[in-house]
Amino acid sequence: MAEDEAIAIEELRVLLNQWDPIGVSDEASDGPADEYDCLYYPLLVRLRRGESAYEIASFLQADLREHFGISSPGHPFGFAERLVEWWSNRS
Repeated sequence: MAEDEAIAIEELRVLLNQWDPIGVSDEASDGPADEYDCLYYPLLVRLRRGESAYEIASFLQADLREHFGISSPGHPFGFAERLVEWWSNRS
């Protein structure tokens, strides 16, 4: 893994754990830091392709529903906007 990719994954881990759509990443209780690891590569691929916040939010909503079993994930569009902004600032 290239150093830049490792840094991007670590930054993405922080962002996902801050968003914490399933409510397990509580720093006070040492929640699992790797809960969202399965989202890194699909998100990085989409960001590299230049997908819009809407497209990324659609992916997140579907993945959270299908993979994590959340029937109505909280505000994926706001988080997707944050991801797109983060990615554009990295480049």
